[in-house]
Amino acid sequence: MTATKPPTMRRPVPPEMLRRGKCPFDPPPVLAERPPVARVGLLNGAQAWVVTGYEQARAVLADTRFSSDTTRNRSAMDLRPEEVGEARCPVNLAQREDGRFIFMDPPEHTRLRRLLTGQFTVRRMQQLEARIRDIAIEHLDAMKAAGNSGDVVPAFALPLPSLVICELLGVDYADRAEFQEHTGVALNLTKSDEERAQASESIYAFMRKLVAHKRAHPADDLVSGLIHGDADPALTEQELVDIATVLLGAGHETTANMLALGTFALLENPDQLALVRENPAVLDNGVDELLRYLSIIHIGPTRVATEDLTVGDVVVGAGETVLISVPQANRAAAHWPEPERLDLTRPRTPHLAFGHGVHQCLGQQLARSELRVGLAELVARLPELRLALPADEVPLRTDMLVYGVHSLPVTWS
Repeated sequence: MTATKPPTMRRPVPPEMLRRGKCPFDPPPVLAERPPVARVGLLNGAQAWVVTGYEQARAVLADTRFSSDTTRNRSAMDLRPEEVGEARCPVNLAQREDGRFIFMDPPEHTRLRRLLTGQFTVRRMQQLEARIRDIAIEHLDAMKAAGNSGDVVPAFALPLPSLVICELLGVDYADRAEFQEHTGVALNLTKSDEERAQASESIYAFMRKLVAHKRAHPADDLVSGLIHGDADPALTEQELVDIATVLLGAGHETTANMLALGTFALLENPDQLALVRENPAVLDNGVDELLRYLSIIHIGPTRVATEDLTVGDVVVGAGETVLISVPQANRAAAHWPEPERLDLTRPRTPHLAFGHGVHQCLGQQLARSELRVGLAELVARLPELRLALPADEVPLRTDMLVYGVHSLPVTWS
C-alpha cells in the first residue's frame, strides 16, 4: 500500500512551512530555523509574520488588540493576488448578527462565549464521559468482529467525536445516521469541493431543523439550554445555527485527527504504548503530552493587528497578519526538557494546543476525555496493536490546516 497525494490546503502558505521532516510528528524543520518572530512571503504575494516562539505566541493570543474578527479585519491569508497592497480596513462596522463566535472579538465574542461556558457544566461533561466509553467500546467491538485488521480513521477516530457531538447538541438517535453521513462527507478531504459544499449546506439545513425542534421540544442538551436559558437578548435562529455548526467543526475534526495521530504516535513509540497498556491512568496527564507533542493545528491561529504592536523585539504594524506556529511553540526547550521526545509521564505544563487567552478552546475538557477514554480503550481492546504498513507509507495531512493522517491501517492479534 502506498501513500496517496494529500489534497491541497488552498491557502497561500509557502510549502516549506508545511513540509515535515523525517519524523512525521515533528514540526516542519524550516520553522526551527526561524527567529521567534519573522516575516514570510505568502503565495498570494502578501506578507505576514510567523511567530514560532512560545512566549511570543502566548503574548499574541492573550492580547485582544490582535483581532480574530475575520469579517472586520481581513487576514493576508484571505487576500486574492489582485487585492494585495490594498488598504486593509474593516469591511463592516455594523453589529454582527451571526454566531461564529470563534471569529469575533470582545464584546460580541464575550457575550456568546459566556452563554456557552454556562452549557459546558461539570455534570454534562461527566455524563458525556460515560457515553464516550460506550461509543468507543461499540466501535472497537465492531472492528474486532470484522477480523484482525482495520483502519482506525473511518472505523474509530471519525465516528467517536461525531457521536459525542450528537450527544452534546441533542441530536435524536433517529437522525444520527443522517448527521454522520453529512459530516463524513463535509470533513472528507478526498471528496470534491462540490460534494463537500453540498454536504456543508446539508449540515446547515440539519442544524436549522435541530434548532426548530429544540425550540418546540426542549431536552437536557446544549442547544435546548441556549434556546431556553437566560440569554438576554435571546439568541436568534442565525446565532443558534452558527454556534451549533461551529461546535461541530471545532469539536469534530480536531479530536478525530488527534485520536488517529495519537494512535500513530503511540505505535511509533513502543515504550510509551507499553506504559498505556500497563497503566491506562498514565493518560490522565499523558493526553496533554500528546497534545503538546503533536500540536495538530498545522499553521495558525491567525490574528490581525488593530494597531502597531510589539511582539518580542519586533513591531507588527496595524493591519498586518500574524500566523502562530503552535507545533513549533510547543517544542520550546526552555519549557520542556527534550521537547522532541514523547514522554507520557512528563508533568503537565501549560501548552498552546488549545490556544490561549479569550479564545482558548471552550471544549478542552471534553476533548481530553475523548482522547483519554478513546485511546485507553483502543489499546486495551486490540491486543498487540501495530501498523499494517510501513510508517513512512502512512498518508499524512501535510497540506491541511489540521494535521493528521488520512488513514491508519492497523492489525492486531
